[in-house]
Amino acid sequence: MSSPGQIPFNSFISLDRQEETSIYIQLAQQIIQAIQRGFIPIGTKLPGSRQLAKVLSIHRNTVVAALQELEAQGWVEIKANIGSYVLKNTTKAKKNTGYAKNLNQNQYALQTGYDFEKSTILENPFESTTCTLRLDDGMPDSRLSPLQELSKFYTANLKRKKNSKYLGYSDQNRPTTFREQLCNFLNQSRGLHIQPKNLLITRSVELSTYIIAQTLLQPDDMVVVGQPSYFAANMIFQQAGAKIKSIPVDDDGIDTEALEQLCKKQQIRLLYLTPHHHYPTTVTLSSERRAIILELASTYGFAIIEDDYDYDFHYDDAPIMPMAAIDYGGMIIHTGSFGKSLAPGFRTGFIVAPENLVIELQKLLNLLDNQGDFIMEQVLSDLIAEGEIHRYLKKSVKLYKERRNYMSYLLARELNEYVDFDIPTGGLALWTTWRKEINLIQLRRQCEKSNLFLPKNILYQAKDIAAIRIGFGNLNASEMEESVAILAESLAMIT
Repeated sequence: MSSPGQIPFNSFISLDRQEETSIYIQLAQQIIQAIQRGFIPIGTKLPGSRQLAKVLSIHRNTVVAALQELEAQGWVEIKANIGSYVLKNTTKAKKNTGYAKNLNQNQYALQTGYDFEKSTILENPFESTTCTLRLDDGMPDSRLSPLQELSKFYTANLKRKKNSKYLGYSDQNRPTTFREQLCNFLNQSRGLHIQPKNLLITRSVELSTYIIAQTLLQPDDMVVVGQPSYFAANMIFQQAGAKIKSIPVDDDGIDTEALEQLCKKQQIRLLYLTPHHHYPTTVTLSSERRAIILELASTYGFAIIEDDYDYDFHYDDAPIMPMAAIDYGGMIIHTGSFGKSLAPGFRTGFIVAPENLVIELQKLLNLLDNQGDFIMEQVLSDLIAEGEIHRYLKKSVKLYKERRNYMSYLLARELNEYVDFDIPTGGLALWTTWRKEINLIQLRRQCEKSNLFLPKNILYQAKDIAAIRIGFGNLNASEMEESVAILAESLAMIT
């Protein structure tokens, strides 16, 4: 036990009479900080009120008030005619003579006092900007979201008495209304034949992918992706310890001949696909190749994640049904998001898989997100039941088609000498290829000077490719015009 006379109170107690906080509260707070940091060890008998008042040059009554506050908060015990003793010590401070003297009690620790391994995989790929204009990789325009309708549904569900009993923690007996409604929606819109037992609700497509990766993958398992592929999924697989193998993507989607050759040489655990519109190139996986992939999966025993990230956005002909609609062998795990056309807070992810896998995935989801968002699920359920989501999707798809056409027109008119692209049949982005001598990082910097931000995750430049995935969904007509004008001006300055 430290002697009161050995504790250098003046080194960590600094009282400011100019502050609005009372001196006795300042003193109590700073003694608590000293206890937490180990400057005053547990069991220490504090100096008497007269002695401490003299050391700190304050009135004895101020010290008495501070000790009473410490006792009320449970930090010290005051024994009549004996003294005040520290009751608990929440953290252990470093035990070196210079530590207390050099520490500023008003500053939180600059770094940990212990070592840990820093991730080289999970660097944040999403950048922020102060620019007014921003190109993204194909996000919807949240400004178009029917907030009044959503607010009406949300308020109604909050007011329903029957819902209040399901807002507690870890309530496993909640109604399955949303899963039932979402099953019906997916069966009708995607040609699936699922029941609620085949469906798992998550917060996002990325969380769905994470849960699947953690459940199915072991260190050094091989995951096959297209080249190029979705960066976030690649990061998730690498974090799970998998080895990623890329195979080419052409106008018909992922190269099935290359996939078959790889299967003959190495064991594949998982194939990750975005077949409706390949990310980032927007091409659709052909029907012939879909059949070949399913046959290869059955023959060589690898699972397939079919990421259905933008299925709701198709403009021309009827969309090709997901591979999961023709998977009778249980090889495909179908993931997607519901409500992507709505404001971000009104979206949810889902996983469609055979029941035995859903049960296993649910175990991990219970650990990560046992509470979920019951009220939001009820809102989305109402949107389906009352037909609002169908009406909104029909309206928004028409608008996004107009935006796709207008962005294509502007790029062809203003940047024809620099860029080439095909107009996609769906989705919210254009895959544009540029003259190889154009330095896209230089272009990004020049555009940023003119208030247009191009995040790094939409730029694809290597020895044999210079491409940009240009999202058009989040831009109205005037914003498109200004963005393309800045691109044209910036290109003229760097070429």
